[in-house]
Amino acid sequence: MIEVNDNDTDGASGHVHDHVVVRTLREDDLAALVDIDATIMRRRRQEYFRDKVTSALRDSRIHLSLVAEVDGKVAGFLMAKVHYGEFGRPEPTAVIDSIGVHAELHGRHVGGKLMEEFMRHARLLDIEKIRTEVAWDDTALLGFLAHFGYGPSGRLVLEKAL
Repeated sequence: MIEVNDNDTDGASGHVHDHVVVRTLREDDLAALVDIDATIMRRRRQEYFRDKVTSALRDSRIHLSLVAEVDGKVAGFLMAKVHYGEFGRPEPTAVIDSIGVHAELHGRHVGGKLMEEFMRHARLLDIEKIRTEVAWDDTALLGFLAHFGYGPSGRLVLEKAL
């Protein structure tokens, strides 16, 4: 378990930050991940997250899946895996495919602690790039990622509706 103690006062604002603990994903986190995601996506994706959690815990590929807790309860999550050479890229790349923070804890550093710990793990694995996809009109998530230095890539994602 990785403990990130941010239980102090922000000098400028006097705001007390929550005590956030960031740890690796466990199988018993599934229900909390589904609940958090359902508030974001406005639908329950039980099977999607069951597959993600199973893969993260049992697949031989490297997964960087983290959970944040506040007061002993799951407050957020970040799920990613490492790719070695997909789409013609020669360098190892971490791909964030799911991230979520409990709605009542937005703006309370939960997502930031998850991202900081994720990037620390990625650096230890000598990951050279981190990728993710974001809806172009999701300004909150775009702003969050921009705060951590993410920007448009030199690649264009193409899709075709069937």
